[in-house]
Amino acid sequence: MDIPLICNDSVLREKANRLREKWGFVGTHSDTFQLRLLPEYLALEQVDDPQQGLVFVDFASGAVAHRRKFGGGKGQSIAKAVGLKPGSIQIDVIDATAGLGRDAFVLASLGCNVTLVERSPVAAALLEDGLERAYMDFEIGEWMQQRMKFQFGSGYEFLKNNETDVVYLDPMFPHKKKSALVKKEMRVFQGVVGADLDADDLLDVALKAARYRVVVKRPDYAPFLNDKKPTMSIKTKKNRFDVYVRQAIPQKE
Repeated sequence: MDIPLICNDSVLREKANRLREKWGFVGTHSDTFQLRLLPEYLALEQVDDPQQGLVFVDFASGAVAHRRKFGGGKGQSIAKAVGLKPGSIQIDVIDATAGLGRDAFVLASLGCNVTLVERSPVAAALLEDGLERAYMDFEIGEWMQQRMKFQFGSGYEFLKNNETDVVYLDPMFPHKKKSALVKKEMRVFQGVVGADLDADDLLDVALKAARYRVVVKRPDYAPFLNDKKPTMSIKTKKNRFDVYVRQAIPQKE
């Protein structure tokens, strides 16, 4: 999909050209989706339905910041799924389907070192833009630089060549068309990125790359990834975390 990158601010024109060259945004017009470089952030817009709103990555404020402060800490389902417990070692995580990076941010805010891997140029550009701004934030910038690293490319290939404590997978799954649970921005995002039709292949390579466990986030109506039954599942209102345990996560000495 040839996504145009629109920039109407002369001050940002050079940056816009760098982004076009880096990510291959060679399109000049689209009736469906476009990227907009604004002074505040890089954003994705659905041209044929502007009421959906802009999609961008913001780790420092809004809903993501609220969850960091008031989301329940290590009592959250995602923390339990990854194996975060008092006294356990610091956990290294590869998020091989990073998307907009929100779950990775939660894990990093709880003390994990997270490598985010994303293969979609659009998602990668949005994610990198959000990370660059977060790295400069007074409140979260220091630990963000230490705990969140980004890698553009195939999660499958990255897992084939790297080991970690925990692998986290949240492959894009086709949503039910009339589901009220699907946020508007995720509809826009999936419209560009599409479903991860090769997601089943990720599980086997993830199990080889993970020392302790693989966590797969799925909609509550989705089948197990690659039809492989997990060791356990942790259910939430909208989703579930399928956990494949390889061995226990050790405690600090």
